Amino acid sequence: MPDQDQAELRLTIARLRQEHEDYDVAINAMIQTGCDALRIQRMKKKKLAIKDKITKIEDQIIPDIIA
Repeated sequence: MPDQDQAELRLTIARLRQEHEDYDVAINAMIQTGCDALRIQRMKKKKLAIKDKITKIEDQIIPDIIA
């Protein structure tokens, strides 16, 4: 994989990690304020989708090596 592509993927991962952390903070704030459980569940689902994207991109950068 070219270095430029790898750098772009790493930048995307950094952005997604920040977004994931932002969702975590927002979810905790919603829980503290007693927000609607359905809204919290939706936020958790979005957070999980972001985590899945991060994992997928990391797999592209670091392919599995079969020993």
